[in-house]
Amino acid sequence: MSTEILAVLLGKARPFRGDERSAIDKRPVADSVAIDATGLVGDEQADRTVHGGIDKAIHHYPADHYDWWRGQLGDHTLLDAPGAFGENISTTGLDETNMCLGDRFRLGSALIEVSQARQPCWKLDHRFGAKGVMAAVVKTRRSGWYYRVLEPGTVRAGDDLDLVERPHPEWPLASLFGLLIGGEAKDRPADLRALRDVPALAETWKVRRAKLAAQIGVD
Repeated sequence: MSTEILAVLLGKARPFRGDERSAIDKRPVADSVAIDATGLVGDEQADRTVHGGIDKAIHHYPADHYDWWRGQLGDHTLLDAPGAFGENISTTGLDETNMCLGDRFRLGSALIEVSQARQPCWKLDHRFGAKGVMAAVVKTRRSGWYYRVLEPGTVRAGDDLDLVERPHPEWPLASLFGLLIGGEAKDRPADLRALRDVPALAETWKVRRAKLAAQIGVD
């Protein structure tokens, strides 16, 4: 599995809503970008308590979803170019149905690993000026996902994103999202139990899995 990187995007923390700041407004860059353990060098996150960090170092959102969003939101200017969803990486051919938890890729010269799907928040509604964007992400599983960085390197638009290892083909991201975010846990106790033994899962989602497991009475 290999695809060309359409865009590499960086953002700076800017005023977003009232006193709230956000770096969701990511812009494409043409030059090569260094990648370290915290993600793309030069990229910012305004609230590091919920964004960024080792398990959410790089955000990838499929350009494939943009046509669907145009059908929901019309010809919104944010959908004219990559970056509408705050992504750092844009590609076609990869989505939540064919990406799996723990997948390892060469991103340019760096080695990265899928750590979780992206859990949407209110900022998507505010960014698009439309109610229901966050809810539509949850309903349709068009979430995007995050990587952690295993080996630093560099990347630029036009480089390849190459799959090098798939240790957990049983965990496509759409299924993982449905289990932990989409309300499916009560109907999938065996999956919730099995997920306990997948080390690639982001630490915050391990906590979420444990809470859900306790609620429905599985270990």
